[in-house]
Amino acid sequence: MTEKIVRARAKVQGRVQGVWFRRSTADFARGRGVAGWVRNLPDGSVEAVVEGSSTAVDAVLDYVRVGPPRAEVTAVAVVWEAPVGETGFEIRD
Repeated sequence: MTEKIVRARAKVQGRVQGVWFRRSTADFARGRGVAGWVRNLPDGSVEAVVEGSSTAVDAVLDYVRVGPPRAEVTAVAVVWEAPVGETGFEIRD
């Protein structure tokens, strides 16, 4: 049985820029076969869009709730969206 494909958009707040958050999120997502992208936002937060199996997407969402060692995540807002067939995972500026 194949797992359902899901897509989530997460806005991560706290000390999440300048601490390798985007790179570590991309590496984590790629390692689980999750597609999407991650970028810094002008307000100091990070936005990540992740698409893949529900188990893998949940793992990435769990990861961004903590982030890399130097990050201090204070809030994560997740919005579920319809999958669009995203492929690859990129870091956006």
